[in-house]
Amino acid sequence: MISELSGQHVPVGDEGMPVGDFARLDLGRPGRTGVPEVVFAEGKTTDQTLALLAELRRIDRDAPALATRCPHEVLESAVTFFGSDPVHVDSVARTVTVGALPAPRGSVAVLTAGTSDLPVARECVATLAALGVGADLVADVGVAGLGRLLAQLPRVRAADCVIVVAGMDGALPSVVAGLVTAPVVGVPTSVGYGVASGGVAAALSMLSSCAPGLTVVNVDNGFGAAVHVAKIIGRVGGG
Repeated sequence: MISELSGQHVPVGDEGMPVGDFARLDLGRPGRTGVPEVVFAEGKTTDQTLALLAELRRIDRDAPALATRCPHEVLESAVTFFGSDPVHVDSVARTVTVGALPAPRGSVAVLTAGTSDLPVARECVATLAALGVGADLVADVGVAGLGRLLAQLPRVRAADCVIVVAGMDGALPSVVAGLVTAPVVGVPTSVGYGVASGGVAAALSMLSSCAPGLTVVNVDNGFGAAVHVAKIIGRVGGG
């Protein structure tokens, strides 16, 4: 199989490119899906995560390499590990992006119901930046004080897509989907007391929404929501 990365043809076998004895990079993914391989750092050692990021950068110097769910040791080590390469570390999102960020296209409003939802929302923002999509973070506009959302409505309506991150009862995505024309993606978070059940209550609430056009991803999956809207913007914009 031949994958085209940044104008250069790179031969990639279906079995992937080995990195050490612990991983095989799927270099054909951008050509198949429009989205590059991203390193999920949770459960990996610091050395494994840094090695995978370094290999992604070596293969394609024109695209940033992204790692999500990074433990503290990776966030700390990445700052100096990559030499002259620009490194973007978000300790709230637990993301590391290595390489210059592409010029943003389109606009995505990323809303949170509360401040406690920020880690997931910031993961959305970091992923969008790595994929070359513009993001506008609108924090703490949950339904407990609906006036906060209404005050930001012109800003939200200006976006091409909207991602809404909410825990507890997960009500905010339904409200937003009833107020905007743009596609809305709901991200349930594992924020909440007892019966919130680690985000299950929020997920079920979003899935049961009576607001048409609301798409829902898995609990705490800010990365997945960002990829979804990036594909929409890329497709509509001809990317």
